[in-house]
Amino acid sequence: MAEALRRGVSRLETTTKLTLAILALASGVYTYLGVRGLLQGIGPVVFFGALIYSTAVSIGIYAFWSYLIQFVPHVKHGTEKRTMLIAMVLGSLMIVAMSSWLNAAALAGGAAIEQHLANTTEEYQSRLSEAHNNALAAQGLLPDIELASERFRRLAQEERATGSLTGTSGSGTVVQLLNQMSGQLEGLAAEVRAARVESDALFEQGGSYLGDMRRIVSAAGPIEPRAIAYAEEAVSLAGVIAALSETSIAPAVKRAAEDLSAAFVAPEVDGGTADLASRQTTIVSRVESAIEVQSNALASAADAILARDEVVPVRFVPLSTPEAVLLYAEDFLPSWAGAISIDLLPAVLILILAGVHSAIRREEGAEMDAHHVTVHEMNQALKLYNAMQPPQPVQASPPASDPEPDAEQERDKERDIDQPGVTPLPTAMPTIKRDR
Repeated sequence: MAEALRRGVSRLETTTKLTLAILALASGVYTYLGVRGLLQGIGPVVFFGALIYSTAVSIGIYAFWSYLIQFVPHVKHGTEKRTMLIAMVLGSLMIVAMSSWLNAAALAGGAAIEQHLANTTEEYQSRLSEAHNNALAAQGLLPDIELASERFRRLAQEERATGSLTGTSGSGTVVQLLNQMSGQLEGLAAEVRAARVESDALFEQGGSYLGDMRRIVSAAGPIEPRAIAYAEEAVSLAGVIAALSETSIAPAVKRAAEDLSAAFVAPEVDGGTADLASRQTTIVSRVESAIEVQSNALASAADAILARDEVVPVRFVPLSTPEAVLLYAEDFLPSWAGAISIDLLPAVLILILAGVHSAIRREEGAEMDAHHVTVHEMNQALKLYNAMQPPQPVQASPPASDPEPDAEQERDKERDIDQPGVTPLPTAMPTIKRDR
């Protein structure tokens, strides 16, 4: 198994290097597309700036993963393993910071800007409706104003025809006062009706701008020119919302209601007799009280409308593709996952290689260590073996004459000595007995 794993690692070495290079190149391309949306300036400056940055990122990613894939699988000890893993985590975070979010911008930047435009459109619609509702709230005072005006007008007619208030018919002081109050209230009602016409026209105009903005968002084509056209429509719509907020008639109603009571001046009675003059004075006092009640009611209703929160027009903020991807990251999680995976996929290859090398070391075990015995370790083993042998008794023997060396052996010895860099080995090696 260990030999098969070694052969597999050897066969996949070229594939691994090619994979790292392709992933680094892909990350560099998408980084270029992403960073180009951030840079400002003329065309060549943006092009070369994005190209240099993406090239540096691509080379850095390839070098980082090449270092790790070369060394991490061969590290065996715990401390060194932790150090390498910490380096891999830090490097991965740096890669995400300098590349992955730009990759996500290249993958989903246009869609993120469309999402931003769509959300802004909904906010504009909400503000337009709120401003229109505030304007219509003041229109709710119109029935009360018209009712009060009609009541004063009817009383004036009845007083003129039958003298229902003073008991004497004719156009006297009371009729004059009632007609005056009816005229003032009718003028206020006319202002309210005119304000409604203006607010309806502004609301219709704002709806037209909203329709154009929605068509721009849903249109096909590059996002940059559409974003520019959208910004122009947004500015126009913001002006409509501000104008609609100013058309509220509530402040005018409040001022008119206060003036209705504060500016009331009782006319001089013109009755021919003391009794008629007394009755006119009484009716004028009653009319004054009725006017004061009506004035307070209108002022209170106007205050309730004015107490509403003021509508603040939306300010459209254009975003670049990277900014939009960051702002709406939760809506584009698949794009983020793909962008990060391109950069961090080599980490999976490193973990696979680390597991394979660990299995190789576990399978080979002691055999692997025996294949790596040094000469020094062999000499130490031989010395230890010789020291463990029992001493042999020395036997006296008659000296024997040395046999003449064989001619062929002498020639071989001379040949070995003449060869440079070759150390002759002893003819006999001690035998090692292995205890069972």
